[in-house]
Amino acid sequence: MRYDLKCLAVPLPEDVLKLKYYGDVERLNRVIDSKLQKDIPEALKERLRLEKEIMALWPRAYPHTEEKALSMLRDCMGDFSKEELDALRDDDAVEWAYIGGEVKYKNNFLGNLIKTRPAYAARVKDPEKAKQAKAKEKLLNDTMAEMKTRGEMNARFHIRTELRVEAPEDRKNMPVWVHLPIPMEYAQVRNFQILNLSHPDAVVAPPDFPHRTVCFHSLPDKLFSVEYTYETHMTYNAPDPAKVLDQQPTFYTEEYAPHIVFTPYLRMLCAEIVGNETNPLLKARKIYDFITTKMIYSFMRTYLTMPNVPEYGASSMKGDCGVQALLFITLCRIAGVPARWQSGIYTAPGDVGAHDWAQFYVAPFGWLFADPSFGGSAYRHGSEERWNFYFGNLDPYRMPANAEYQHDFYIPFRNLRYDPYDNQDGEVEWDDAPVPGRLIDSDHELISMETF
Repeated sequence: MRYDLKCLAVPLPEDVLKLKYYGDVERLNRVIDSKLQKDIPEALKERLRLEKEIMALWPRAYPHTEEKALSMLRDCMGDFSKEELDALRDDDAVEWAYIGGEVKYKNNFLGNLIKTRPAYAARVKDPEKAKQAKAKEKLLNDTMAEMKTRGEMNARFHIRTELRVEAPEDRKNMPVWVHLPIPMEYAQVRNFQILNLSHPDAVVAPPDFPHRTVCFHSLPDKLFSVEYTYETHMTYNAPDPAKVLDQQPTFYTEEYAPHIVFTPYLRMLCAEIVGNETNPLLKARKIYDFITTKMIYSFMRTYLTMPNVPEYGASSMKGDCGVQALLFITLCRIAGVPARWQSGIYTAPGDVGAHDWAQFYVAPFGWLFADPSFGGSAYRHGSEERWNFYFGNLDPYRMPANAEYQHDFYIPFRNLRYDPYDNQDGEVEWDDAPVPGRLIDSDHELISMETF
C-alpha cells in the first residue's frame, strides 16, 4: 500500500503515543484498529495506518537486552560495568528503546559507541579497527592535500552491486521488482557505462533521474546484479565571501513536507545561528559550523520512524550523515540559501558503504558541496584543515545515486518502501507487498579504483 507521507505531520493521539514509546506493539495495533472503525478525519486515519507499518519495523532495530549489551561491551573492551552503561544511556550516547516495556539496545549500538567516543575506541581489544580508522583518515588527508595542490582530483571506479532475495516457499514463483541504485550522470559524474546486467531485460532509468536505478522484474531464483564503471571529477573550491554577488537565486529554497519543513523550532534555531548575517556564503558556513561542532554523530533507526528528521536532529542534537545533511539543507533554505540532497555510497578501498551529504548554491560560485558528518569527524579528531575542506568541497570517493530527498523510482514502487526517502542498497517488492528486509541480502563491491 502506498501512503502520502505528508500525513506524518498529523499528531498521534496520546494513548497511541504512550503505547508507541512503551513498545507495546500488540496493544497499539489493537487500539489503532478500533480508532479506524470510528468516524475520524481521513488524514488521521492515514497517519494511524502508516503508524502500524512503522511499528512493525521499530522492534527489529532494538534486539539486545541489557544483559546482552553488557556482554558485548565486555567481549569488546574487557571490564565494563553496568554503571558505565547506565551513564552512557543517560548521556544519550547509546541508542535504546522500550520494547514491550523492557529496555532494549539498538543492533549497532556498539559500533556507534566506538565510532563516536574516542575514549571507548581506545579500549577496544581488536587493534584492526584502529588501523582501519587511521588508514581512512590518512587517505582523506592525502586527498585533500592533492586537491589543494593540483586544484582538482578525479577518480575512476569499477563497481558491482548485487542483491539476493530469499523468498519463502509460498512466494518462490511470484516475480519480484528489484530496484538497484546506479550513478546519476550529472554534477561530478562522467563517463558512466554499464558493463553487465544479470537480467538483460532490466530497465535502466534515464541518466539524470533523481533516484536512478536499474529495475529488474523476475522470479527470485537467481542473483540480481549490475556492474558498471564511472568517473568523478572534483575541483577544489575556496570561495571568497567578498566575491558573493548581491543577486542570488531562489530555487531550492522551498519546503518539501514532511521533512524539509520550516517548523517554529527550526526557524528559531536558524535565527539563533545566522543572527544578522546577510552574506549567503557566511550563512551556510555558520550553519555548517553549528552542526559539525555541536551535534554528536549517531547511527539511526530507519528514517520512516521519525515524523520530522531534521527536527529530530536539532532537538536531540545527534544524528547520522543523513540527519545532519537534511538539517543543513533545511536550515539553509530557511536562511534563503539554496540547498539540495545528494547521496549514494562512499567507495574507497576497504571502505564501501551508504552515505549522504549536501550541496548549496551561492552565486557566482554555483553549486558547492557540504558534508557535515565528514566535517564533524574531522573536527572531533582535531583536524581543522579537513573540517574546513568539507565546507565547499568533497572528496572524489562517491557514487551519487540520488539528487532529491523523497522521490519515486522511474518505474514506481507499488508499496511502501523500506526507505521511502532515499535508495542506496536497493528496494524489493512483490506486486502486493514489499519484501521484508530480513529476506534481502545486498552488497556493493569495489572491483577497482584509480585516481588521476
